[in-house]
Amino acid sequence: MKSLDYKFDFRDERNLSLVMDFYELTMSQCYFNSDHKDRIVTFDLFYRRNPDSGGYAVFAGLEEIIGYIQNLHFEDSDIAYLRSLNRFNDEFLEYLRHFIFTGDIFAVKEGTPVFPYEPLIRVKAKIIEAQLLETAMLLCVNHQTLIATKAKRIVKAAQGRAIMEFGARRAHNFDAANYGARAAFIGGVAGTATTYAGQKFGMPVLGTMAHSFVQSFDCEYDAFLAYAKTYPDSCTVLLDTYNTLKSGLVNAIRVAKEYLEPNGYRLQGVRIDSGDMAYLSKKIRTALDVAGMEDCNIVISNSLDEYLIQSLISQGAQINSMGVGENLVCSKSAPVFGGVYKMSSIFDGDTMIPKIKVSENVEKVTNPGYKDLYRIYDMESGKAVGDLMTIHKESLDPNRDLTIYHQMNSWKNKTIPGGSYVLRDLLEPIFLNGELVYEVPDLQEIRAYSEQEFSCMWDEILRFEYPQTYYVDLSKQLLDLKLKMLEDVKHAG
Repeated sequence: MKSLDYKFDFRDERNLSLVMDFYELTMSQCYFNSDHKDRIVTFDLFYRRNPDSGGYAVFAGLEEIIGYIQNLHFEDSDIAYLRSLNRFNDEFLEYLRHFIFTGDIFAVKEGTPVFPYEPLIRVKAKIIEAQLLETAMLLCVNHQTLIATKAKRIVKAAQGRAIMEFGARRAHNFDAANYGARAAFIGGVAGTATTYAGQKFGMPVLGTMAHSFVQSFDCEYDAFLAYAKTYPDSCTVLLDTYNTLKSGLVNAIRVAKEYLEPNGYRLQGVRIDSGDMAYLSKKIRTALDVAGMEDCNIVISNSLDEYLIQSLISQGAQINSMGVGENLVCSKSAPVFGGVYKMSSIFDGDTMIPKIKVSENVEKVTNPGYKDLYRIYDMESGKAVGDLMTIHKESLDPNRDLTIYHQMNSWKNKTIPGGSYVLRDLLEPIFLNGELVYEVPDLQEIRAYSEQEFSCMWDEILRFEYPQTYYVDLSKQLLDLKLKMLEDVKHAG
């Protein structure tokens, strides 16, 4: 897919350092003015609910975060703007002028199936450095994880039929179109209609003709013939500009028989963008087969989503591939992912002081401490049976029985026999002491990794309706810490 004479670079050349909530800066000046400036803290980025009431999410956006952090700096124009607000002192502005990130970041690999409450990204850094990353990390993860998850659902519904991302014109501006296409590719789409995404990320780009192309010729046949002459080895025509069956289909077959086949080519496909897709596709398939064009693909588009695709297939629609637009790139049915970024601990020298956020809403209570995250795989089936959060560097022995606990209730637990499972540390080092130590994979590698990881998920987790809840549990040590901290807060109140 990648040509040898073109270099793909995921990094954004723009200086986006001020793409942050203003309170990141106001809090940071308070830290700077206090004795907290150099305090080491940890933050977890996680989310609370799966999109579309599904059973999982597909983690995406890490590559964009890496580029952002590598380019994070404040230029003279940024400093001048902040000074004009009359909210920041000269000492703090001078600190920002020389700002560089010097902390550690660990993260789940892009494409990994992930679940609520587990840390997708773990940051350990000086408090100002950790704080200033919040907005950018959330917007990258919230957007791309949302779209990758939606794409995965749509691809699953298609049951092996190719899905093409067609959403740029419905996306929420340029970046949403380009990074949405990238995320959709991680989720499994075959390619995109967004040319810039192909250039920047090395994605396959796809596209044929619009209704305006057909309308610009004196007749539909002339439009199809002109396209066939220009692209004889990849000709797909749009049938529904005038009348799908009585005009478009007839002229498509005519062009195939009068020009393409006599010159050694085949009509690659026909596309419909309106009407009863199930009925029309069956009629088109019959006519093409009668004409000896069994290899001609039928492509559909027009406001598709996973449920409509599922319905069409159940009706016996004769479809080879689909173009999906706004329902994918905008995740229309679930347009907000809801990732959050919460402090989990403060360090006093080498001593970790856990922190917890308490709320009357149980779902908003955080898991305290500097934590690790493991995926537990059954040795016999190779399937993932759950994820486990532990206190950092907690001792685990796969040869011994492992009991994992519900995040709020010690009586809800599951014991996995020793020797029957393997553990995989999901959080990989990305930055150490501010230096990038992660070898950033290309998009094809991320996609292939994601497909492999999803093959380790049980079908019950992946189903659309009432999916089985995947275990994301705590070690006994972490649960005891959490419950003690909650009890302490209760008595303190």
